Amino acid sequence: MSPRRTGRRPGNPDTREAILAAARTAFAERGFDAASIRVIAAAAGVDPALVHHYFGTKEQLFRATVDIPVDPAQLLPAVLAGDVDGVGERLVRTFLTVWDSPAGAAAVALLRSAVANEWTARLLREFLVTQVLRRVLDQLAVDPAELPLRGSLVATQMIGLAMMRYVIRLEPVASADPEALVTAVAPTVQRYLTGQLDQGSARSRSR
Repeated sequence: MSPRRTGRRPGNPDTREAILAAARTAFAERGFDAASIRVIAAAAGVDPALVHHYFGTKEQLFRATVDIPVDPAQLLPAVLAGDVDGVGERLVRTFLTVWDSPAGAAAVALLRSAVANEWTARLLREFLVTQVLRRVLDQLAVDPAELPLRGSLVATQMIGLAMMRYVIRLEPVASADPEALVTAVAPTVQRYLTGQLDQGSARSRSR
């Protein structure tokens, strides 16, 4: 019988929860980029290899931490394929397709939790920035200095639409045909993605 290792959690169900708890703290406090698997493993008291064993990549661990029901890496290539002028339309249509699917219930629960809980809000904010908006904006020919503002503006439209349609259920948005919403919202999202922004006004208001 080999000697028992000390200072490490054994591979049992509690280990997975310990990793998730450490990951939530790391991602919320450090952000996705700075929260390494090694840091998370050390906080959970496990080997980094065990984190990979349970969750795979850091992106997969982050998705499990936020409890997101879909993988943006699988959805966004279709959004980015084709004419750049159609990215906004494809993004809104994909967004509504996900939220109108069975996965939408989990997304609504996450959004409600983010409104009420600062830690969940931090995680959702970091997820939107690093896993969704960055993946889209990095593929567009826009000024890198404008990326944070563009991403934030896109988020106002998408999260605002989700709140009104699925949480507050404001009519007629709540029961509107998805394609009608795509037609109405996509042009604004497209302008935020690739159009001209009045950055001077935005700066003056922030002072």
